[in-house]
Amino acid sequence: MQFNMIKPLLGALVLVAAASAQAQVAVVVNPKNLAASMTADQVSSIFLGKTNTLPSGAAAQAVDLPDSAAAREHFYSKATGKSSAQVKAAWSRLVFSGKGTPPKELGSAAEVKKFVAANPDAIGYIEKSAVDGSVKVVLSVD
Repeated sequence: MQFNMIKPLLGALVLVAAASAQAQVAVVVNPKNLAASMTADQVSSIFLGKTNTLPSGAAAQAVDLPDSAAAREHFYSKATGKSSAQVKAAWSRLVFSGKGTPPKELGSAAEVKKFVAANPDAIGYIEKSAVDGSVKVVLSVD
């Protein structure tokens, strides 16, 4: 009987551990980008369509992970304070009114990293574990 009481407690502990071990996300730019770092507000403004420029003044080429990527939901909830669905709705309004184009959606973190590494004005986000010398981290989203 006591074991049956312990099982739900263990299950809850596993869930808490899994939630705290959620992937950390890094906002990345091309290594040639002059920005040493960016604030969450600057990143949020780009990914929510409030601005289309990097701190350097260059036109930002923002790229997104697919909806199915766990890092996408984590990024948007932590960096913008909005869910992925809320972000999609905001972009729908901007596109409909002709005021913006959403970030280009790429199929994987590897594709985001490759795009950012090849484009000096690109900005994207990937799991921290995928960061290497081909990109530069300007913000950590934990």
